[in-house]
Amino acid sequence: MRVHVTTLQGGLVQVRIASDTAEGGTEATAAETTGPNPIAPEGKELIWGAGSFLVFLVIMRVFLFPRIKKGMDARYNGIREDFESADSTRSAAKSDVSKYEAEIASVRAEAAARVDKARQTLDQERGSKIAEANARIATKRAAAEAELEAARNAVRDQVVAAVASVTEHTTQLAVGKSPDASVVQKAVQQVMQTGARS
Repeated sequence: MRVHVTTLQGGLVQVRIASDTAEGGTEATAAETTGPNPIAPEGKELIWGAGSFLVFLVIMRVFLFPRIKKGMDARYNGIREDFESADSTRSAAKSDVSKYEAEIASVRAEAAARVDKARQTLDQERGSKIAEANARIATKRAAAEAELEAARNAVRDQVVAAVASVTEHTTQLAVGKSPDASVVQKAVQQVMQTGARS
Protein backbone atom coordinates (compact mmCIF):
# COMPACT_ATOMS: atom_id res chain seq x y z
CA MET A 1 0.00 0.00 0.00
CA ARG A 2 1.24 3.51 -0.86
CA VAL A 3 0.14 6.90 0.50
CA HIS A 4 0.53 10.16 -1.47
CA VAL A 5 -0.04 13.46 0.36
CA THR A 6 -0.57 16.66 -1.65
CA THR A 7 -1.22 20.13 -0.26
CA LEU A 8 -3.79 22.15 -2.17
CA GLN A 9 -4.51 25.85 -2.24
CA GLY A 10 -6.31 27.23 0.83
CA GLY A 11 -4.59 24.87 3.23
CA LEU A 12 -6.39 21.73 2.04
CA VAL A 13 -4.51 18.47 2.03
CA GLN A 14 -5.24 15.65 -0.46
CA VAL A 15 -4.34 12.11 0.48
CA ARG A 16 -4.22 9.24 -2.10
CA ILE A 17 -3.96 5.70 -1.02
CA ALA A 18 -3.08 3.00 -3.56
CA SER A 19 -2.94 -0.69 -2.85
CA ASP A 20 -1.14 -3.43 -4.78
CA THR A 21 -3.05 -6.49 -5.86
CA ALA A 22 -1.84 -10.01 -6.08
CA GLU A 23 -1.63 -9.84 -9.86
CA GLY A 24 0.88 -7.01 -9.71
CA GLY A 25 -1.48 -4.31 -10.82
CA THR A 26 -2.37 -1.23 -8.89
CA GLU A 27 -5.80 -0.23 -7.97
CA ALA A 28 -6.54 3.42 -7.55
CA THR A 29 -8.74 4.58 -4.74
CA ALA A 30 -10.73 7.67 -4.44
CA ALA A 31 -8.89 10.74 -3.25
CA GLU A 32 -9.76 12.05 0.13
CA THR A 33 -9.51 15.69 0.98
CA THR A 34 -9.10 16.83 4.56
CA GLY A 35 -9.62 20.18 6.27
CA PRO A 36 -7.06 22.89 6.86
CA ASN A 37 -3.59 22.16 8.31
CA PRO A 38 -3.79 22.34 12.14
CA ILE A 39 -0.16 23.55 12.41
CA ALA A 40 -0.36 26.40 9.89
CA PRO A 41 -2.00 29.53 11.41
CA GLU A 42 -4.73 31.38 9.60
CA GLY A 43 -4.46 34.98 8.51
CA LYS A 44 -6.81 36.39 11.17
CA GLU A 45 -4.89 34.56 13.90
CA LEU A 46 -1.70 36.19 12.66
CA ILE A 47 -3.38 39.61 12.71
CA TRP A 48 -4.76 39.10 16.24
CA GLY A 49 -1.37 37.80 17.47
CA ALA A 50 0.51 40.72 15.90
CA GLY A 51 -2.02 43.22 17.30
CA SER A 52 -1.83 41.71 20.79
CA PHE A 53 1.94 41.73 20.62
CA LEU A 54 1.98 45.40 19.57
CA VAL A 55 -0.49 46.35 22.36
CA PHE A 56 1.60 44.39 24.90
CA LEU A 57 4.76 46.00 23.52
CA VAL A 58 3.27 49.49 23.87
CA ILE A 59 2.05 48.73 27.40
CA MET A 60 5.47 47.33 28.31
CA ARG A 61 7.34 50.24 26.73
CA VAL A 62 5.10 53.02 28.04
CA PHE A 63 4.04 51.75 31.45
CA LEU A 64 5.86 48.69 32.73
CA PHE A 65 9.41 49.20 31.48
CA PRO A 66 9.76 52.72 33.03
CA ARG A 67 8.50 51.36 36.35
CA ILE A 68 10.89 48.41 36.18
CA LYS A 69 13.74 50.72 35.16
CA LYS A 70 12.83 53.14 37.93
CA GLY A 71 12.81 50.27 40.44
CA MET A 72 16.12 48.94 39.12
CA ASP A 73 17.66 52.44 39.24
CA ALA A 74 16.36 52.93 42.77
CA ARG A 75 17.81 49.59 43.82
CA TYR A 76 21.10 50.33 42.08
CA ASN A 77 21.27 53.77 43.73
CA GLY A 78 20.42 52.22 47.09
CA ILE A 79 23.16 49.61 46.71
CA ARG A 80 25.63 52.29 45.55
CA GLU A 81 24.70 54.51 48.52
CA ASP A 82 25.13 51.53 50.84
CA PHE A 83 28.58 50.89 49.36
CA GLU A 84 29.49 54.57 49.67
CA SER A 85 28.19 54.61 53.23
CA ALA A 86 30.19 51.47 54.02
CA ASP A 87 33.29 53.02 52.43
CA SER A 88 32.84 56.24 54.37
CA THR A 89 32.24 54.28 57.58
CA ARG A 90 35.34 52.17 56.88
CA SER A 91 37.47 55.26 56.20
CA ALA A 92 36.07 56.96 59.31
CA ALA A 93 36.88 53.85 61.34
CA LYS A 94 40.40 53.78 59.89
CA SER A 95 40.90 57.45 60.73
CA ASP A 96 39.54 56.83 64.24
CA VAL A 97 41.92 53.89 64.67
CA SER A 98 44.86 55.97 63.43
CA LYS A 99 43.89 58.82 65.80
CA TYR A 100 43.58 56.31 68.65
CA GLU A 101 46.98 54.81 67.85
CA ALA A 102 48.50 58.31 67.62
CA GLU A 103 46.98 59.22 70.99
CA ILE A 104 48.26 55.97 72.50
CA ALA A 105 51.73 56.70 71.12
CA SER A 106 51.64 60.25 72.53
CA VAL A 107 50.41 58.97 75.91
CA ARG A 108 53.16 56.36 75.95
CA ALA A 109 55.76 58.98 75.01
CA GLU A 110 54.41 61.31 77.71
CA ALA A 111 54.43 58.47 80.25
CA ALA A 112 58.01 57.57 79.30
CA ALA A 113 59.01 61.25 79.63
CA ARG A 114 57.36 61.44 83.06
CA VAL A 115 59.05 58.22 84.16
CA ASP A 116 62.42 59.55 82.95
CA LYS A 117 61.81 62.87 84.70
CA ALA A 118 60.79 61.10 87.91
CA ARG A 119 63.86 58.85 87.63
CA GLN A 120 66.10 61.89 87.18
CA THR A 121 64.43 63.61 90.12
CA LEU A 122 64.89 60.50 92.27
CA ASP A 123 68.52 60.20 91.15
CA GLN A 124 69.11 63.86 92.05
CA GLU A 125 67.37 63.48 95.41
CA ARG A 126 69.26 60.26 96.11
CA GLY A 127 72.53 61.93 95.11
CA SER A 128 71.80 64.93 97.33
CA LYS A 129 70.79 62.66 100.26
CA ILE A 130 73.93 60.57 99.76
CA ALA A 131 76.01 63.75 99.60
CA GLU A 132 74.34 65.02 102.79
CA ALA A 133 74.90 61.67 104.51
CA ASN A 134 78.55 61.62 103.34
CA ALA A 135 78.97 65.19 104.59
CA ARG A 136 77.49 64.26 107.97
CA ILE A 137 79.69 61.15 108.12
CA ALA A 138 82.77 63.20 107.16
CA THR A 139 81.89 65.83 109.78
CA LYS A 140 81.39 63.16 112.43
CA ARG A 141 84.56 61.39 111.31
CA ALA A 142 86.53 64.64 111.48
CA ALA A 143 85.05 65.37 114.90
CA ALA A 144 85.87 61.83 116.03
CA GLU A 145 89.41 62.12 114.64
CA ALA A 146 89.81 65.49 116.37
CA GLU A 147 88.56 64.00 119.63
CA LEU A 148 90.84 61.01 119.10
CA GLU A 149 93.80 63.28 118.37
CA ALA A 150 92.97 65.38 121.42
CA ALA A 151 92.65 62.23 123.50
CA ARG A 152 95.98 60.98 122.11
CA ASN A 153 97.63 64.27 122.84
CA ALA A 154 96.17 64.28 126.34
CA VAL A 155 97.22 60.68 126.89
CA ARG A 156 100.64 61.41 125.36
CA ASP A 157 101.09 64.34 127.68
CA GLN A 158 100.07 62.15 130.60
CA VAL A 159 102.36 59.34 129.39
CA VAL A 160 105.24 61.81 128.91
CA ALA A 161 104.63 63.21 132.37
CA ALA A 162 104.38 59.69 133.84
CA VAL A 163 107.51 58.48 132.00
CA ALA A 164 109.36 61.63 133.00
CA SER A 165 108.32 61.13 136.61
CA VAL A 166 109.34 57.44 136.54
CA THR A 167 112.63 58.32 134.80
CA GLU A 168 113.42 61.02 137.35
CA HIS A 169 112.62 58.74 140.19
CA THR A 170 114.62 55.84 138.68
CA THR A 171 117.57 58.10 137.91
CA GLN A 172 117.43 59.52 141.40
CA LEU A 173 117.45 56.04 142.86
CA ALA A 174 120.21 54.89 140.52
CA VAL A 175 122.46 57.94 140.70
CA GLY A 176 121.42 59.24 144.07
CA LYS A 177 120.70 62.73 142.91
CA SER A 178 117.77 64.30 141.17
CA PRO A 179 118.31 64.92 137.43
CA ASP A 180 117.39 68.16 135.66
CA ALA A 181 113.66 68.05 134.80
CA SER A 182 114.09 69.83 131.41
CA VAL A 183 116.75 67.32 130.27
CA VAL A 184 114.55 64.35 131.31
CA GLN A 185 111.55 65.95 129.61
CA LYS A 186 113.53 66.47 126.37
CA ALA A 187 114.87 62.90 126.35
CA VAL A 188 111.44 61.40 126.95
CA GLN A 189 109.93 63.49 124.09
CA GLN A 190 112.72 62.37 121.73
CA VAL A 191 112.11 58.73 122.60
CA MET A 192 108.33 59.16 122.19
CA GLN A 193 108.74 60.83 118.77
CA THR A 194 111.16 58.11 117.62
CA GLY A 195 108.69 55.41 118.76
CA ALA A 196 105.77 57.20 117.06
CA ARG A 197 107.72 57.38 113.72
CA SER A 198 108.65 53.73 113.74
